[in-house]
Amino acid sequence: MYPDVKRIRTHRVMLRLDDYEHQLVTSIANYQGEELAVLVRQIVMREALAVVEADDINNDSVSRRSA
Repeated sequence: MYPDVKRIRTHRVMLRLDDYEHQLVTSIANYQGEELAVLVRQIVMREALAVVEADDINNDSVSRRSA
């Protein structure tokens, strides 16, 4: 049994890459010794967190200016 069943990865996302994009991420995965899907998930999550962080910074500076 899992401590938190929501942490089980059951959702799939379709991603289409051209030959050059696929070659790039496959090369990185091979170089790092990781599965391609794991690498792509890490890249997506890193970028998603950066977007959230940037949005938080922008909202903080706007609220400070209006105060």
